[in-house]
Amino acid sequence: MRIAVLAGGVGGARFVRGVRQEVSRNRQGASVDVIVNTGDDWWLAGLRITPDLDSMLYTLSGQNDEQRGWGRLGESERVSAELKAYGVTPEWFTLGDLDLGTHIARSAWLREGLTPSEVVHRLQERWELGVTLHPATDQQVDTHVVVADPAAREGSGERELHFQEWWTRHRASIPVLRFHQHGLHRAIPSAGALDALLDADVVLVAPSNPVVSIGTILSIPGMAQAVAASPGTIVGVSPIIAGSAVRGMAEACLAAIGVEPDAAAVARHYGARSRVLLPATGARGLLDGWLLDEEDAGAVEGLEAEGIAARAVPLWMRDLERAAELARDAIDFAIELRGAS
Repeated sequence: MRIAVLAGGVGGARFVRGVRQEVSRNRQGASVDVIVNTGDDWWLAGLRITPDLDSMLYTLSGQNDEQRGWGRLGESERVSAELKAYGVTPEWFTLGDLDLGTHIARSAWLREGLTPSEVVHRLQERWELGVTLHPATDQQVDTHVVVADPAAREGSGERELHFQEWWTRHRASIPVLRFHQHGLHRAIPSAGALDALLDADVVLVAPSNPVVSIGTILSIPGMAQAVAASPGTIVGVSPIIAGSAVRGMAEACLAAIGVEPDAAAVARHYGARSRVLLPATGARGLLDGWLLDEEDAGAVEGLEAEGIAARAVPLWMRDLERAAELARDAIDFAIELRGAS
């Protein structure tokens, strides 16, 4: 069995860790490929920073600081303090010294001419991750946030800031007019991402931010078509439980695109794979199946009437054991749907 996962963020990393645990215990011979969001990436102090890929790398290698939820274990911040003293990095974004080692290695390899996929391959060779990571694209597609600003130049009434500033500095508190992925029109899916999708038996959509993680992955030209063409059964896991985001500030992102912070609303946003969403292009929805929490079980019947098979299971990944159980539920559901088709 070949399993592909679309993921981003800390929640995505913890879910993938659960998938790895389930596969190692009960799915001998199965492989796991993870297609990771790159929209949060940016340049800082001359270094290429890739937050979602690094969260995945550190979580799967056991190097992640579980207390903070980000960065490396045993981290120090002496270099970061010096960078701030020189005014090279902002006060609101801290780079740990061990983390800087990763960024320096990545940036050096990129300047040597390696692609991001080749860099990710080198980075993950250091540890036995049990899965294969792929950047969603090898092109730079950095997410920016457009907000209202009456004092903006040229009378536009708008200004744009990098997603990291909006998310980390402002804690997603500034209302968003829209998201803008720079360079999106030049991007294509990475070769590893395409291979994983087009050879998958099961495709899992992690409980990651539907807008800036999963949404950014799917917005890469050709990616949605590759997902639709995958022979794998596609099951998504809700990032919303009882009207609240499991992690992070997904509500602010969903509000920007007019989607309620509700498990069923997110499923409808993704759409049923069996149905055409855009008649002009023939584009279909994403999902064959959807897992939502037991607190949202009342939405199952309505979703199934709309062509999305749904099941209510415990979603809280309070520890590795529960994350593995959730992964098992998702994989078993995909196998069940595959057998019924």
